[in-house]
Amino acid sequence: MLLKSIGKMLVAASILFALQAVAQAPADEPAPSTEQQAFVAKLKALQWQRGPTSVRTDGNATLAVPEGYVFLDAANTKKFLEMNENFGDGSEVMIAPEDLNWQAYLNFVGEGYVKDDEEIDAAALLKSLKESTDAANVERRKRGWSEMHVVDWATPPAYNRATRRLEWATVLESNGSQGANFFTKVLGRRGHASVQMVAGMDELKSSEAALDEVLTGYTFNQGDTYAEFKKGDKVAEYGLAAMVLGGAAAVATKKGFWAVLGGFFAAAWKFIAALAVGAIAWLKSLFKKKE
Repeated sequence: MLLKSIGKMLVAASILFALQAVAQAPADEPAPSTEQQAFVAKLKALQWQRGPTSVRTDGNATLAVPEGYVFLDAANTKKFLEMNENFGDGSEVMIAPEDLNWQAYLNFVGEGYVKDDEEIDAAALLKSLKESTDAANVERRKRGWSEMHVVDWATPPAYNRATRRLEWATVLESNGSQGANFFTKVLGRRGHASVQMVAGMDELKSSEAALDEVLTGYTFNQGDTYAEFKKGDKVAEYGLAAMVLGGAAAVATKKGFWAVLGGFFAAAWKFIAALAVGAIAWLKSLFKKKE
C-alpha cells in the first residue's frame, strides 16, 4: 500500500487523428530514423483525449483539459512512461500541450490531511535527495537504463497558503544532459494531488507558468477541499518537508523500510527520452487537426 500511495508524476502525449501523420510531417524536417518511426507508431496506438474537455480524477476531483492540450488515462500513461524509460505504477494520468514541449503527471495520494504549519529547510532536503538517488539507480541499471542524478534546485521548495500548493523543481542529469522536474502538491481534505512536470531547462519557467494556468482548472469537489477538514478526519503522518522526500516513503525510512524508499526514488524522477526529443518534429505533426 505504501508503494501505491507514494507520490508520482508526469511525461507527454496527445490524441492522434491522422494515421498517415509521419507522411504529413514538415518537408524541411529530416526523415525520421527507424527507431523514431517505431516510437511514433507506439504513440499512435495510445488512446488520447483532446481538449477542451473535463475529466474526473481520483480523490473526488475534476481536471479541465484546455484547448491545445491532450490527456492520457492511467493505463495509457503507464505505457507512455515505459516508452520514455520512466517508472510508473499505473495510478498517474498525464496532461501535456499538443507540441509536447512539457508533460505533467497527476495522481491522488490518499494518505490524509497534511498540516501546513511546518518550516522547510531546503539545503537539508537537497542533501537527502542527492543521497537517495543511489537507490533509484540500482533499479535503473537492472533495466539497462541510464543513471540519473539530482544536481541542484531549479526552484527551492515553497508553500503558497492561498492556493494550498507546495512547489519545487529539481535539476536532473542523465547521459550528460540536464532536464528539470517540477513538482506541485495540491492539498485537500483527505490527501493531496501530486503533480510532476517534466521539461527542458530552457523551457522550465515558461512551462511552469503554463502548468500553473492548467492547474487553475484542477479542483477538489465539494466536501473534499482543504478548508472542509473536520475533526476525526485522517491526518497524514508527515508534514510539508517530508512531502518533498516522498511522503510515506520518508516516514517509512524511520521504520526501516528501505525497500520502500528505493521504490519511491526509482519512480520519483522522470526524464524525456532522447528518442522522443529527436522525434519531436514528427510528434507535433500527430496533433494537427484534419483539414
